[in-house]
Amino acid sequence: MRFMIQVRARATSERGDPPGPEYAKLFEEMGAFHEEMARAGVLLDGAGLRPSRDGWRQHYGKDGSRTIIDGPFAETKELIAGYTLIQVRSEEEARAWASRFPQPFLSEDCEIEVRRLYEDADFAPGGDMAIRAE
Repeated sequence: MRFMIQVRARATSERGDPPGPEYAKLFEEMGAFHEEMARAGVLLDGAGLRPSRDGWRQHYGKDGSRTIIDGPFAETKELIAGYTLIQVRSEEEARAWASRFPQPFLSEDCEIEVRRLYEDADFAPGGDMAIRAE
């Protein structure tokens, strides 16, 4: 089972300022945590994301049209500032790793969101998302 731990953006991450020296301890903690996950064989990937001003969204209309919307995006609470992708044996194991995730922002309320990824088996006959002929 693969899970993505998403670090929700804050105004500070959306500003895109280079982190100051006060973040050295956090980076050390996050590096150690990722290293521990790598040694345990559960870490697939992890990275911080640049501010939304450096990105874009593509809107797909039901008529097949596409519209490009350049960042920045106003709703910071809906944005992701970083992620960690893990592969574990169970949801309980994912919860255990997520419960130890370092606090992503100093002196600010913040949150992470954990979501399970779909696997090929979910779409196979008998899987959760299998397309069944009616």
